[in-house]
Amino acid sequence: MTVHYQVHTDVAVLTLDLPPVNSLGLAMRQALAAGLQRAQDEPQVQAIVLTGAGKAFSGGADITEFGHDAAFAEPNLHTLIAMVEGCSKPVVAALHSVCMGGGLELALACHYRMATPDCKLGLPEVKLGLLPGAGGTQRLPRALGVEPALNMIVSGEPVAAALLAQVPGQKLLTQLATSAATLLDEAVALARSVASVRPLPLVAALRARHPQGDAYFQFARNMVKGMAKHFPAPAKCVDAVQAATQQKITDGLATERDLFLQLMFTPESRALRHLFFAERAASKIPDVPANTPLRAIESVAVIGAGMMGGGIAMNFLNAGVPVKLLETKQEALERGVATIRKNYEGQLAKGKLTQDKYAQRMALLSTTLDYADLKDADLVIEAVFEDMAVKQAVFTQLDAVAKPGAILASNTSTLDLNQIAAFTQRPQDVVGLHFFSPANVMKLLEVVRGAKTANDVLATAMAVAKKIRKTAVLSGVCDGFIGNRMIERYSQQAGFLLDEGCTPEQVDKAAEQFGFAMGPFRMSDLAGNDIGWAIRKRRAIERPDIRYSKTADLLCEQGRFGQKTGAGWYDYLPGKRNAIPNADVVAMIAANRQAQGITPRQIADEEIVQRLVFSLVNEAAHILEEGIATKASDIDVVYIFGYGFPVHRGGPLCYANEVGLFNVVAAMQRFANNPLDDAAFWQPAPLLQRLVAEGKSF
Repeated sequence: MTVHYQVHTDVAVLTLDLPPVNSLGLAMRQALAAGLQRAQDEPQVQAIVLTGAGKAFSGGADITEFGHDAAFAEPNLHTLIAMVEGCSKPVVAALHSVCMGGGLELALACHYRMATPDCKLGLPEVKLGLLPGAGGTQRLPRALGVEPALNMIVSGEPVAAALLAQVPGQKLLTQLATSAATLLDEAVALARSVASVRPLPLVAALRARHPQGDAYFQFARNMVKGMAKHFPAPAKCVDAVQAATQQKITDGLATERDLFLQLMFTPESRALRHLFFAERAASKIPDVPANTPLRAIESVAVIGAGMMGGGIAMNFLNAGVPVKLLETKQEALERGVATIRKNYEGQLAKGKLTQDKYAQRMALLSTTLDYADLKDADLVIEAVFEDMAVKQAVFTQLDAVAKPGAILASNTSTLDLNQIAAFTQRPQDVVGLHFFSPANVMKLLEVVRGAKTANDVLATAMAVAKKIRKTAVLSGVCDGFIGNRMIERYSQQAGFLLDEGCTPEQVDKAAEQFGFAMGPFRMSDLAGNDIGWAIRKRRAIERPDIRYSKTADLLCEQGRFGQKTGAGWYDYLPGKRNAIPNADVVAMIAANRQAQGITPRQIADEEIVQRLVFSLVNEAAHILEEGIATKASDIDVVYIFGYGFPVHRGGPLCYANEVGLFNVVAAMQRFANNPLDDAAFWQPAPLLQRLVAEGKSF
């Protein structure tokens, strides 16, 4: 049963009950409509209370219905809201925990609203590339005031009821409840006290006005344009709220509906909805049951106090988990702890951290130079130099001291996890936890499954990721796993573009115009050009068939390793991250081009972007085919959260679906015919060919 119906003498209480968030799918809407009708029909019922069971009043519409007939099936949300608003008996919304999206729109149709002080109210639709489509843009400005309502709608961020109750002149909340425990009793008492009050107060009958009128909305439009240039939804939210100030409620609702439908079919909204589901699906591993018992992780050890190790340690300190940091030399330990302190002090200075929290976190950190001190750790993560001999030394020692059942994790970004696991007598306990730099900031965590990694180790790794607020994606073992294996292809194409006539600045600008956080050469400077150099040297021995441009090696031979040396593809001033083009680098590229007898040509931005992005797409298809990634959406999550792929494009495979896989392959065939490119590079992956032949998408 999705709605419970109970009569408290003369007040009917309808309780939404569909875990986890009482979403307003078709079954819930049907049950709620039936409950409302029953309450109206029963003569002893004088008033009605709507509330939610569990951890929410309602999280809103059922997003799985978006784009499907069920979303519009009657009673749809509009019909249900009209039914509540037109009810002949007063309806009180009793709000607690979470009241979001369609849940808040439903509450706005009620005649009275009571909320617990900590209840979070919000209209988050903009985060899915939409606007509130069931009256939120029309009723919230009338109930709360134009400015605070528009701020809530454009940001999508929830606000506590206690704060909303303080907005001058607000009519959103009739009163605050004392606590969650007393909410229902207080709501029933309120319902009883207003049972005979007529006419029933309607938010729809209120007026929405802003003293500056159109000038305010023009200002708001300019603001959102600057902040959300790739997303059409925030500007449409401004249009909808402006309509609330200019139109009768019926006309305003029609305007809102029209704008909602326009947004529903934009590629940006499709991309954001895709990511919403992709992020939630990433933690689910097909052959690891959801009820797999977890190993207790109450203490963590991190080996290596460099930038990566320190960042990893901070994640656990932030989550209240004690961390023991190990280094081989006292000076390295002290440097690492000083960096952690400096990072926290930076947060203190910006007001993002309190002195108490800072003290609590540092108190959880201890240090050691002795592997024996790691004997009680539940999880040990190594973050040492990316060299197999160094990893072997670490894991051999760990195997000797770690307690039975401890999880031994490697932060390797490219090395063979199975080989690392074989350095121990317990390969079932070894897993890859590939953090992205800076590890205390970046949201992505690649969880790498070795051939012998136990299911409970994987399940625990996914749970740990959630605890430290990371988005975890499962990867199989291969060189570079998902992200770095793909980025190598992207970097190869960036190098070929230089050989054919581009400058680093031109390539980066085209990528950034497309929406990347930074282009391939700025990204390489940030990561360190010497990292790619080391990989190319290894490739020359292991895979001499792989072609690269020589320019990156020439750059490294000059010691231009990127931001850390103040010079890479660009120059950098001390303490600044601004990339300054360097004439000598451009001359070096031209000289290398000339040495190979290449006549430079003008290359359009469109070709630059397609070569960069479609190189990712083709390698992703290989990764899927080989089972390194379990689903296409996981690859999109990796690229959005780990590599700065534009969010409004939804990830490389979502973008390829939008372009059409037939068109992707056609472009790849064009690039294969370029004598200066690499025809083998552009051979479409078998999975990509198969999908095109079958007219399917990723």
